[in-house]
Amino acid sequence: MELRVIKYFLAVAREENITKAAETLHLTQPTLSRQLRELEEELGAELFIRGKRRTTLTEAGILFKVRAEELVSLEERTIHEFSHLSKAVAGNVYLGCGETEAMREVVNGLSPLLREYRDIHLHLLSGNGEQSLDYLEKGLLDFALLCRSVPPEGYHYIRLPYRDTWGLLLRKDNPLAGKPGIRVADVREEPLIASAQMASRNEIQRWMGGDGELHIVSTYNLAYNAAFMVEAGMGSMITYDRLIPCDTPYRENLVFRPFIPALHSSNFLVWKKERTLSKAAELLKSRMEEYFQRGNE
Repeated sequence: MELRVIKYFLAVAREENITKAAETLHLTQPTLSRQLRELEEELGAELFIRGKRRTTLTEAGILFKVRAEELVSLEERTIHEFSHLSKAVAGNVYLGCGETEAMREVVNGLSPLLREYRDIHLHLLSGNGEQSLDYLEKGLLDFALLCRSVPPEGYHYIRLPYRDTWGLLLRKDNPLAGKPGIRVADVREEPLIASAQMASRNEIQRWMGGDGELHIVSTYNLAYNAAFMVEAGMGSMITYDRLIPCDTPYRENLVFRPFIPALHSSNFLVWKKERTLSKAAELLKSRMEEYFQRGNE
């Protein structure tokens, strides 16, 4: 499978028309069609639904598009990194992160360095921990900021001096909002909105003592959007403190109440052990190690 043909595939997926894609690629239409057929034969799957006016992706084509974009992105990153090997420290650094106030500490630590090295460009990719680890494995991220109880095995890491506090985001008219904190008995029958990642992990089950199941009515990826569901009365959201600005003109009907007993998650900045970092990424790593070591002394 050639990267050139993968780019042909992406061009057709973008244009939704083989003739238009051939024009942008400076190919003849028969040549492009032949290349695409050979790609489908190699994969053993039909990638396109070829209509009279539009060429759209099949289910297999949608999946392959995701992988194709990852491969092209990795190629672009590799070319960019090698183009800066003989120059002053410069390049792109990719950091995957979830929604956490710990990100403030990372930014505070890196901002002086990034102001000094104007040719280093930091790119933040928001997503949950599973996505970030997957992208680390594929080489699409240099670092990931993870919120979890313990660091993942097989990675270098820096433990950040910040812990996230778990609790419920509630409407003010919810009877639980009148309590100072949320106990296990309070959540047994409460309709809950939880992150997709949290729903597959066991922090809350441990907090509950392994007794009972959560009544999860919906899941989310971004807390900002999920807060709209809380406002609409769909349920209460399991989340970290300070992610949603409660009791403000923007969220005046929402409050946060922590779990009792308290439940916390630590934060780790991680990177692959066997991977050689670019000069730019290595410089950011050194800065983070220095910054957080000084903060922990």
